[in-house]
Formats: sequence, structure tokens, C-alpha cells
Amino acid sequence: MSTRKNGKVYIVGAGPGDLGLVTLRAKQCVEDADVIIYDHLANREMLGWARDDAEIIYAGKKAGEHALTQDEINKLLIEKARAGKEVVRLKGGDPFVFGRGAEEAKAIADAGIAFEIVPGITSAIAGPAYAGIPVTRRSENSHVTFFTGHEDPSKKESAIDYAVLAKLGGTQVMLMGVERIEAITREMIANGVRPDLPVALVRWATTGRQQTLVGTLESIAQRAVEAEFEAPAVAIFGNVVSLRKDLNWYEQRPLAGKRIVVTRTRKQAGALASQLRALGADVIELPTIRIEPPTDLREFGELVQDAHTYDWILFTSPNGVDAFFEIFFKLYDDAREIGGAKIAAIGPATAQRVRDFHLHVDLQPEEFVAEGVVREFKKQGGVENLRILIARAEKARDVLPRELSKLGAIVDEAFAYRTVPETRDITGARQRFLEEGADLITFTSSSTVENFLALSFAWPKGMRVASIGPITSQTVRDHGLKIDIEARRHDIGGLVEAIRSFFAGEKTK
Repeated sequence: MSTRKNGKVYIVGAGPGDLGLVTLRAKQCVEDADVIIYDHLANREMLGWARDDAEIIYAGKKAGEHALTQDEINKLLIEKARAGKEVVRLKGGDPFVFGRGAEEAKAIADAGIAFEIVPGITSAIAGPAYAGIPVTRRSENSHVTFFTGHEDPSKKESAIDYAVLAKLGGTQVMLMGVERIEAITREMIANGVRPDLPVALVRWATTGRQQTLVGTLESIAQRAVEAEFEAPAVAIFGNVVSLRKDLNWYEQRPLAGKRIVVTRTRKQAGALASQLRALGADVIELPTIRIEPPTDLREFGELVQDAHTYDWILFTSPNGVDAFFEIFFKLYDDAREIGGAKIAAIGPATAQRVRDFHLHVDLQPEEFVAEGVVREFKKQGGVENLRILIARAEKARDVLPRELSKLGAIVDEAFAYRTVPETRDITGARQRFLEEGADLITFTSSSTVENFLALSFAWPKGMRVASIGPITSQTVRDHGLKIDIEARRHDIGGLVEAIRSFFAGEKTK
């Protein structure tokens, strides 16, 4: 007889789509899960938080297209939990708001397995808010009604009493029914709702793909057909829809409607992606490289161990800083063991990462490139006979060691990490890029350029290129491509500002 202890199932609301609207508890559950079973409407970028060894299963639940039936999902949850796994069932929005979370929880409870419900922000609230439509307003209404336009097909008759809805008035929000909007609006009018009642449909609410269509009860169905307005969408019925003309904040941001590809490593993509999203962009995180330990970790460790014997330690990237101090603090338990070595850093992000370890940066060039460091050392009187340790990536440009050696320095290279092609696509970004293309692609290093092109994607028509600086730009040109945007300040903030200015200029043309 097996004595294996059952695991636990977490039924987790993934929120309406915007990663910023995912709860801290939901993120923690995803990070800790052994198994993740997710639906179509859950933002797949959440899967990037999962452990590398987590089992990830797509359950479908797209309208008219289910990868697994509900019974199969229930059985899978129970099976994985009985195998001792911590299981996350990831559902779009809130699992108990017109989802089937209650059915799943009942099946799990009946099986005698522990479970937890993690509520999520529902699109019934977030969708209208991101479209500039408050669901309540003191002068307009005192109540809100939520109903679904997609009922259980096994029911003999609709549970929606349109006559009662008509009498209730107020704001009414419908989930999962945009494909039946003509029949629903016809029923509402037949039961006494005024034909000129304002109505809004919000598609892909809270994401960079959000679109809003406004009309009246009488006109919205025809407008939806003409605009080819498809699910997933939320519908809002009521006078509050008229407030959108003043409160539409989300769709007015400077990069709204622009689809931008971020090619940084999965770990590093967040900083650039979040800044672009804050400006309204629809970001596809498509990492082309992954950071791995160096080929000769022992040699790197020996150089780190001897760091105190150098006059200068030079860092060229935050990755190099992280790799260096990961080894350093395995060897030493006191930062003072770094001795009298001074520290140089290329770029503000690298310098900040050094400061995160409570160390002072003694030299930081104005230009965030290797040549800038060489010029700065010259200004300070040269480096003749000084011992310099450069913590850097394998196969990086040899400008620094070559030029510093020419100036008389004794240079050692500590290969801290290597970049390798990213072969995993757990978030489905590559498929989405293939299907939808993009307005702009960003490159933050030569390796992101080379590895993206090695993927042999067909170049989408009209897709522009943004580069973080001249070295990356030259790599782009060497591959026969044109640079449309180059950051004046060669860091993430500078790149974001350059992209913003470019599209602002296009709008004023």
C-alpha cells in the first residue's frame, strides 16, 4: 500500500491580462509549483516565473476549442496532487467569477485533496476601468449587475431573465458573450431597455492589444460585425459608458497600439518590457539568448579568489557583476577581502549592480562602451604597470584587453559567463510573433542580434529596428539591416526614450 503523501492544488486567478494586476500570492504559487495547468486567457508570460523543472500543461478552454475537457482537467488535477505534487490551476480573471473554478474545487474536495483558492482581479471590473468606464458613479447608478452571455449548454433554458435585467437598470457587465451580442441586445430591447442606451465592448482588456468599441444597444451588434470584433471581450451596458470620452487613460498612452519585441534574456527582459508597457506598448518578450556559467568555471573562480591582488577590477555588464560576486561570496564572507582594488564599470546599470553589493565605483565613463573606459583611464594618467582584471562575457569584443595592454597595463580576462541561444519558448512568444508580427524589434547587444537572426524568422513587413548603441547597431548593419532608432544614452532608459521620441515624431507628421 502506497504511503505517498498527497500534494495540494492551488486554483489561482491569473487576473485580466496585465501582469501588473497579478496578485503577489498568485506569483508566489507559480514560482513554487511542481505542475502548472493553465487556460487560454491566462497571460502566458506568467509561466516565465515557473521553475525550470516545473511541468507545464495547456488546458485550452478557448471558445469552441478545448485542449482538455472539464472532466479531463478535474482528473488531471487529482492525479498530479495524488502523486505528491504542488499543483497550480491557472485561470484567467478570477476562478469563481463565471469560471469553472467551483466545479474544479468540488472535484478536488470530493477526492479528499487539500486545496486553496487564490482570487484574481476579474475583467468585469478591470476591463471597464482600463477603457475609462467606471462601473459605478454616484450620479448615475447605485448598483452593478454581472451576467454571462455564455451559459452552460446543457441547461434547457436560459437563466438570464432579460425582463428583470431591464427593470434593474444601473450598470450591467457581460462576460463571455460577444459572439452572441446581436441576440442578447435584441432580447434586451424586446424586454424594454431603451435602444439608445450606451454600450461598450472591450477586447483583450488590460493588455497591449486592448481595443474598445462604443455604440448603443441598437447599433453595437452591427458595429461589432463591421469591426470584426471577436472574443475575448467584456460588454458594458449603461450611462457610465459616456464617461469614457473624459476618462480614457489607457488607450491614450504614447506607445498604445505599438507591438514591440524585446530580445533580452528572460531574466533581464523585465526592466525594458515593463517600461515599454507603462507607455502603452504591446510587448512580446522573445529572449534570444540565455546566460550560462563560463566554459572554465574553475579558472574564473581562481581569478576571483585573487581579485585583491589587482589594482583595478573592471565590469562590463550587470551579468558580470552577478557572476563575480556569486563566486566571491562563496570564497569569502567579508566584502573587504576584495582588498585595495578599485572598481570600474561600463554603464549605469553595471555601476548600480556594483553599488548593490555596497561597493564604490571609482571610474564610470560617460560613454557606455569599451572605448569610453580606455579614454577615461588616459584622462586619469594612464595605466602603465597596473594590474587590471576584466570580468566579462566569453567571445566579447577584445577592445578593452587590447587597448589597455597597449597602454602598458597587465591585463587578465576573467570570463564570468557566456551567452548561448535561448531554445525554450514556454510563453509561446515565438508563435505569437510568427502569427502577428511586430512594429518594432529592440536589440540590446550584438549577441541578441546574432541569435535572433539565427532563428530564421521571416522578417515581418514594416518592422523597424531599435538599437541600444553604436556597437549593437554596427552588428545589425553587418547583417544587412537598417537601424531606425539608436539610443543616444546607451542604456535601457535611453533606449526607451529614443523609442518614445520616434513614435511621437511619427504622430506629429
